[in-house]
Amino acid sequence: MSALIERRLSGLLAAGATALVLVAGVPAPAHAGGSGASPGSAGLGDRLYPLLGNGGYDVQDYDLAIRYPAKDPAQTVTGDVTITAVATQNLSRFDLDFGGDAVGRVSVDGRPARFARDGDELIVTPARALAKGKAFRVTVSGFTATPIPANADSPAGFVTTADGTIMAGQPDQSHQLFPSNDHPRDLATYTISMTRPSGWAAVANGRHVADRTRGAAVTSVYRESKPMAGELIQLAVGDFTVHQRPSVGGVPIRDVVPTRLAADLLPKADVERSQLAWMVSKVGRYPFENYGSLVIDTDLGFALETQTLSLYDTGLFGTPAFVLDPIMAHELAHMWFGDSVAPYQWSDVWQSEGHATWYELAYADEHGQFEDYTGQPDLESYFKAVYALGDQYRTKYGPVARPLKSGSIWDVFNPNVYDGGALVLYALRQKIGAKAFDALERTWVSAYRGKSASTQDFIALASRVAHQDLRVFLNDWLYGTETPPMPGHPDWTTGAGSAAKSSNRLLGARH
Repeated sequence: MSALIERRLSGLLAAGATALVLVAGVPAPAHAGGSGASPGSAGLGDRLYPLLGNGGYDVQDYDLAIRYPAKDPAQTVTGDVTITAVATQNLSRFDLDFGGDAVGRVSVDGRPARFARDGDELIVTPARALAKGKAFRVTVSGFTATPIPANADSPAGFVTTADGTIMAGQPDQSHQLFPSNDHPRDLATYTISMTRPSGWAAVANGRHVADRTRGAAVTSVYRESKPMAGELIQLAVGDFTVHQRPSVGGVPIRDVVPTRLAADLLPKADVERSQLAWMVSKVGRYPFENYGSLVIDTDLGFALETQTLSLYDTGLFGTPAFVLDPIMAHELAHMWFGDSVAPYQWSDVWQSEGHATWYELAYADEHGQFEDYTGQPDLESYFKAVYALGDQYRTKYGPVARPLKSGSIWDVFNPNVYDGGALVLYALRQKIGAKAFDALERTWVSAYRGKSASTQDFIALASRVAHQDLRVFLNDWLYGTETPPMPGHPDWTTGAGSAAKSSNRLLGARH
């Protein structure tokens, strides 16, 4: 998720719908529990989102089909999803995350299964217990979901715009559209099919596989063959234009914009091509099949790194290039940091946002946009200003790798995971030197490509790459309630003084 966008969202509640229980399917046979089988947990125990994700299985693949019956962004859609997973325990039942309207039928390995709903939990009881290590398929058929209007006060997952619907699922909202294991710890591949009236476009993550026309309806199929977290899914369906640009180093580039605004928006997105080459020069090969931008005409209030297709609103695309370009570099950096290497738990989000902010600032610095963008003359001055705010940030938001709460999305995506996370990287670079730091960055995105990784994984890898024990150093920076001394700058002090006050990016509009 991007930096600098105005922090207008302050009241969003974390997941926690009113309980509603529905039971359907077939009666469970007496042996359904199976010998030694037990229910999978309703949640992965994430300290910020305890009920997000589910225990007892590991998803391998989603085959998701959504039907859009009319050219109406506010329409209710219907869908089916088949989830291929492996049981990680002997399972008598398991949960899926789902906050949509209704569920039609559920089957496991082709047999009807009982199901119940409790808030955003879809509880599935298969006809027979699932053995640990067994691959199984659960199909949820005929589910329905209704989008809500996109606005800066409610960044829900399935949203309407003036031209169609899109997804903005981070951190816990993708399951408002479809049943899933909606936690970045469980990455999977995806096949996404979207059926809509002829004349509308449909774009999703990954590569376009096929179009099929049947009467007045068209079905487009996309395949995301690289592991992806559910919060990063994108389905853009509506009156959009899809623009193909020349590949960069073999990576195809496609942009998606409202057809009526294409002439204005498409030229502003072209910078992504040179930015992709720039990022590859910094951290190594691009981890996915393709890249591009999706721009929507609404007041979304943030940008978002939906995998292979970064999401922006027209408000951001109306800002000067010295604002837009660094934020686009931020979202591109997320393809390596946050998408390809996902957080193991949401307290690890600093790894995503701190790194993306690091490359956002480095891009502005190297492309002559830094002072206009930040109000500071150079990177060192900027980080000195961040350092001055360090204790204030830690008191208000919690340590960098331990946000205090998740009552609002902005409690988690707070300034201390963005600028504070980037400050940790600056301190680490001061400690181990530029050469070791650059090697660490490349090694991190290579070693954990397609995986979820924790803060302790980062600390362990940093120690190995730098050939020194960095556990105390980095644990103090990431979990301490006070900002540690900055290596190489013994004169830097905390306290929001004049250096911090001069930074319009630090104290101005951002999240």
